[in-house]
Amino acid sequence: MSAQENADSWRVAALSMMSREELAALLGNDPRDAAPWISAVARLGIPEAQVRLARMLLAGEGVEKNEAAAFAWFARAAEAGNPEAQNMLGRCCENGWGVAPSPMLAAVWYVRAAEAGDAWAQYNLGHLLLDGNGVARDPDAALRWYRCAAEQGHSRAMSLVGRCFEEGWGTERDVIAALEWYRRSAESGYFRGAFNYASVLAEYGWDDDAVRWFDRALALAPDDKHETLIAAWRRLQRDRQAGTRAPLRTQARRA
Repeated sequence: MSAQENADSWRVAALSMMSREELAALLGNDPRDAAPWISAVARLGIPEAQVRLARMLLAGEGVEKNEAAAFAWFARAAEAGNPEAQNMLGRCCENGWGVAPSPMLAAVWYVRAAEAGDAWAQYNLGHLLLDGNGVARDPDAALRWYRCAAEQGHSRAMSLVGRCFEEGWGTERDVIAALEWYRRSAESGYFRGAFNYASVLAEYGWDDDAVRWFDRALALAPDDKHETLIAAWRRLQRDRQAGTRAPLRTQARRA
């Protein structure tokens, strides 16, 4: 047995004797302290640990950033049938993280994870289908997958379902349905959902509620998104004054 295997065995044995509180403290604090323990369990073939290690490698969290190694660990867990890993493998393929970009291969992994019920994969697959990226463009299928994710409580997917109803992507235009989905997304805490909700309210004259939800969108949004939201809000107000419908809110569609 190698020195690495001895160290891994010791760590796994130590983990098995820890209380739930001790495990939470070890794995939930400094990622640099947790990394050797997670690595040991990952090397023993536990998919959940492999996914955690891959995410750390992808972000450079507690370990040196290494996208190629992250891809390899996601692949091991994905082949073992872990839906989270399958979705993340799709993300790697779509974005070129540790592998050459391939939307077609991304779609393959998203489909596997989406069919297993992973909400993020359903949401990501919806994007590919809506854009025709790596797959044939199919707004109807995109909406179906967005709705699958939204019904699981995925706040970003809720906003996309609203957008499909507002624009008539994969369905007849239905402003009432769009408002309902935007509201659900906004109330779930997603800033783009709140912005879309505020925008439609403003377009139809519910100004007080619109301003309140726009303020909520700004409060929820990361700092680097504020300028974009404010510019889009001002553009919408100018379009209302000119008597025209606001242009498509392309900045509000993607996360």
